[in-house]
Formats: sequence, structure tokens, C-alpha cells
Amino acid sequence: MSNPDFRPGSDDEWAGLLRQLRLQAKAQPQPFFYARVHARLAAERRPTIAWLPAWVRRPAYAALLGALVLAMSGDGPALRPASPASQYGGYHPGQPAPH
Repeated sequence: MSNPDFRPGSDDEWAGLLRQLRLQAKAQPQPFFYARVHARLAAERRPTIAWLPAWVRRPAYAALLGALVLAMSGDGPALRPASPASQYGGYHPGQPAPH
């Protein structure tokens, strides 16, 4: 814990310092500062890639498109209908059911 008696008059020193800071003139930017900043930012702006649609340049949409392509690129056996049971020697109409 700090000892307030360690530096006698320290509150007065801080109050004097803050008073001096309040009396100083407020800093103002140089003339045409914001115009120079705007001109520099406009000069450094990279041109957009016109051959790519705007939605492809966003990472979330690109990741979603990649996941969709991966989901749709399966070989498809899981989506084929099941083969008829007669193909594998299963139940045939007119025969008694196996016990």
C-alpha cells in the first residue's frame, strides 16, 4: 500500500502540473492535414479485381462455396435407390417365406 506521508505536498505538485496542462493551447493539426491524409489513402487504394464477383472476395462466402462443392462432389452410391430384393436371391412371390 502506498504511504501518503512519503512525499509531502505531492497533491499540490499534481494539482500544479494539471493546472499548467489546462492553460496550454490546444494542439491543432497543420493546414490541409486531412486533405493530405485523404489524398494518400486514395493513392494507396488497391484496385479491385474486376474478374471476380464481389461475393467471392469475401472469405465467408468463399468458405461456404467450398463446403458446398465438397458436399456435392461425392461419388453418389449413398444417393442411389436400393436394389430390388430379388436380385440377391431374397423373397420371390409364390414361394413360402423361409423359416
